[in-house]
Amino acid sequence: MNRLLTLSGTKLAEMIRKREVSSVEVVEAHIRQIEKVNPVINAMVKDRFEEARVEAKAADEKIKTTPVDQLPPFHGVPCTIKEAFALKGMPNVSGLPARRGIISQEDATGVARYKQAGAIPLGVTNTSELCMWYESSNKVYGRSNNAYNPRRIVGGSSGGEGAVISAGGSPFGLGADVGGSIRMPAFFNGVFGHKPTGGLVPNTGQYPYVTEEAARFLCTGPLARKAEDLWPLLKILAGPDGKDPGCVKFELKDPATVKISELEVVSVEDNGSQPVSRDLREAQKKVAAYLAGKGARVRTAR
Repeated sequence: MNRLLTLSGTKLAEMIRKREVSSVEVVEAHIRQIEKVNPVINAMVKDRFEEARVEAKAADEKIKTTPVDQLPPFHGVPCTIKEAFALKGMPNVSGLPARRGIISQEDATGVARYKQAGAIPLGVTNTSELCMWYESSNKVYGRSNNAYNPRRIVGGSSGGEGAVISAGGSPFGLGADVGGSIRMPAFFNGVFGHKPTGGLVPNTGQYPYVTEEAARFLCTGPLARKAEDLWPLLKILAGPDGKDPGCVKFELKDPATVKISELEVVSVEDNGSQPVSRDLREAQKKVAAYLAGKGARVRTAR
């Protein structure tokens, strides 16, 4: 596999800024990987490859005339977007047959912020119907398949994102989560995902859009092939946009300043609903033991 397909978005951005690699090379490598794997995993449901190629060339030209410290953090780095988010010129169907033919006329807030950070969207990825199931399958786009074993599912509702990132087609993407729609695809596909605190990131521009009580639980957030991208992506996404009334201003604290000794950690080995394998139990115990060794107050909930 091309080494570029194994690196974090943060690392790729650094290499592009230093002109160790061009945005065109990085974007083209990911496009070729998607073209290779998508017939099997059916993760990307609509691409914008030609537009991305043009944008990558423009990104490389900008580097020639712009001081490095004035470039955005993910300048020239490709990404992917959950189809439930509006990406201008792309479908915004969310797996619902009644919405066939609907094309976004503007970008969702999260998409716009990724673009402002220099990221180049390659296309939109599959979801469950109306983003309401833990398998990304619908009557518009069909079922997405796991890159590790195509007979297995990718989770949902941001399953297309989990699958395409897992298969090397994207360093990071944009998803949303109410009851596991970022967390499950990240887990099922062996990538990283973060559901932010409710109200931290605007949900503007996604379908279905929830209101009132349920809005507190819908959270827009990042998925990535490397954990190191989650924090910089969250910083990009966070903050009010003047459109989502549920989004408020938070003071984001740098994780590097967090004192583990001041944390209380609850370890839930089994929620009583689904069986948990011994390997996963043991892995969780190791994490709990590590945190306890660093001074955290760890307790197990049963």
